[in-house]
Parts: sequence; structure tokens; C-alpha cells
Amino acid sequence: MTTTPSAPAAVLRTEFQKAVAAYWNTNQQDPVNLRLGEVDDLYHHHYGLGDYDPSVLEGPAATREQRIIEEMHRLETAQADVLLDHLGAITPQDRLLDGGSGRGGTSVMAHQRFGCAVDGVSISEYQVGFANEQARKRGIDESVKFHFRNMLDTGFATASRRAIWTNETTMYVDLFELFGEFSRLLEFGGRYVCITGCSNDVKGLRSKAVSRIDEHYTCNIHPRSTYFKALAANGLTPISVVDLTPATIPYWELRAKSEVATGIEEAFLTAYKEGSFHYLLIAADRV
Repeated sequence: MTTTPSAPAAVLRTEFQKAVAAYWNTNQQDPVNLRLGEVDDLYHHHYGLGDYDPSVLEGPAATREQRIIEEMHRLETAQADVLLDHLGAITPQDRLLDGGSGRGGTSVMAHQRFGCAVDGVSISEYQVGFANEQARKRGIDESVKFHFRNMLDTGFATASRRAIWTNETTMYVDLFELFGEFSRLLEFGGRYVCITGCSNDVKGLRSKAVSRIDEHYTCNIHPRSTYFKALAANGLTPISVVDLTPATIPYWELRAKSEVATGIEEAFLTAYKEGSFHYLLIAADRV
């Protein structure tokens, strides 16, 4: 089931949400996401997983940067595959939701893998337009649709989703409110999968590196424990928790060597290596 997008005033309900939307609406020519997406016309808005091939740093200098770009894109696509691997048994008759869908890459991959309908929601009108154009170009716009909507209040029918995922988007919202909406949307036994960066409560207050990441992306990184408290409060039972931190560090090391580096790479590497920041995958069932 899809619905007509709400008016912008209903989507952006707080000053913080307006600031986040403005950030992504004006950040239209970000070189990282665009350069990587140009490799195969699959545009992501997340980071990567896995060891990179060191040979990309060797060979002719004139093509070194393009080799790095292609390898970074391989790693970010691998990250999306890991997320989709945890969605469980999905049939072509199921409906999925991508919460905070960005430029739509993971939604496209989900449709390609499962053959089912996917709805993406974002508070960035620019991202929604970009993603819908990508679906149209691929000829899948009848099955993959993106909506200018708030994932805290999507407007979709109760129990209408077999699976929902968020990929590096939960740091922009209140987790209790978000998981309440996802619990409403999921059918009984449906699956929610989250990949996110979170601060390590064991270390106490957030580190300088984590605060730097917050500032850079206009977000609010949550402590690790808050995810599990919010899931439990909303009938979502974790069945798998994977620490992806070691697997994401190579991506950041390679990105730091690229011309598309933004300067935030050092903060990520510091936070991961000092243990103040974790990169987690959480899969939880609606019970």
C-alpha cells in the first residue's frame, strides 16, 4: 500500500528535522556518494565493509583515484548486501520499507534480490526526487517508490510490511518513537534490520571523536544500550547482533587516501580504534 505524500509542514515537525533536511537538500553535489554511484549507477548513502584490495593503490598514478573510487563502491555495496542477508525469507508478494532511503541504492538492490515492492521514505525532497528518477530509469518505478515522508510517522498501513531496515539513519531520530512506528508497520514475525554507528556506554560520556562526527553530519549518535532498550519497549526482539566495527575500518582507511576524503575520516578511525564508537548490525523480529 502506498499513499499520497503529506504536505511538507507535516513531514518536518521540529527545527532539528528542518535542519537535517536542509543539510541533505543543499548537499546535492557531495563527491563521495556521487562519485561512487557513478561506477554502476547505484547510489548509496552509507559506508563500506570488508578488506580493500591493496593493488588499487599500485599501478599507474593517472588511474589510481578511479581504482580507489571503484573499490570504495564495492565495499559500500557489500555493506548493503550484508544488511539484506539479514532480512530473512522475503517473497515477491511482500512489501518492504527503507527508513531514511537516501538516494535509493539499497531499495533498488532489495527489489533486484527479492522481486518485491519497496517503499523508501526520506525527509529530504532532493533525495526523494533523485531516488525516484533512478527507479524510473531502471524501469522499476511501479515497484520501488520513494516518498517525502517522516519515518517517525510514515502514514502506511498497520502490519503492512514484512521487513523494514534503516542504514545509518537512526542517529537523526528518537529511537523509542521510531521503533514504535516500525512495530506498528511490521506484521507479526516481521523483521527489522538496523546498521548504525553508536557510542560505547562502557566508556562513559561520548568521546571527542564521536562528538566531531555528530557535528559534521548534524546528527545525534545514540549510546549502544539505547537501541536495545527502545527495541524491547516496542516488541522488537533481537535475534542477531553483529559487531561490524573491525570490518568497516578498512573502508575508512582507504577513503582517507582518496581525493573525495572530507576530513571526517580521522574522527571515524580514532573513534573505532579507541573503542568509543561501534558499528553494529541488529536484526530484530516483531513479536
